[in-house]
Amino acid sequence: MALLKILLAEDHHVVRNGIKLVLQSQADLSVVGEYDNGQAVFEAMEQSIDADLLITDLDMPIKGGISFIREFAQHYPHLPILVLTMLDDSRHLAEAFSAGAKGYLLKNIGAEELIYAVRRTSAGGQYLCEELSMRFVEQAIQEQHTKSSIATDPQYDLSERESEVLQLLADGYTNKEIAEQLFLSRRTVEGHRENLINRFGCRNTAVLIKRATGLGLLR
Repeated sequence: MALLKILLAEDHHVVRNGIKLVLQSQADLSVVGEYDNGQAVFEAMEQSIDADLLITDLDMPIKGGISFIREFAQHYPHLPILVLTMLDDSRHLAEAFSAGAKGYLLKNIGAEELIYAVRRTSAGGQYLCEELSMRFVEQAIQEQHTKSSIATDPQYDLSERESEVLQLLADGYTNKEIAEQLFLSRRTVEGHRENLINRFGCRNTAVLIKRATGLGLLR
């Protein structure tokens, strides 16, 4: 059985020891380097340490965060990065994957999920922890329910012309430009805009567009 060599970057000593114990409970996993900041990881790489995977926190002193992931991925693209963090918001998640991470885990995961994620990412795959995956599924279900409610609500049953005007307003066109595109009078376009604002209960066009976007009525 081939030994999978892991670098572990975590600035909390107790947490780092716990992760190490979980990993090294497996015969095929070995932590070959432990660090409390990103700079120390780079120094180890410069010494040609032999490794197959980096597990790293996002919040570390000296060198850490998304910038550390991006820089590491650029210098060592052959070495997968698995993020293990407390940060559970979509912004950090998206930025981490965009920067080059291959996996994203929350620190409250169980040992089995951590081990599975390590093996999957080291084999060339990607992984998002179950808690975040299910959260996105639940959001998608809620959005679908919202769209279904909108589809049956006469308040949002727009005519084809109203939909066209709404979309062009969202695209930044003026009343005059919309009138020219749709071969309508400017007064007619202004009438559609005012009707939409009133129907959606908005104060102005900007609020109208924001609400229509949230309701999924714009492309």
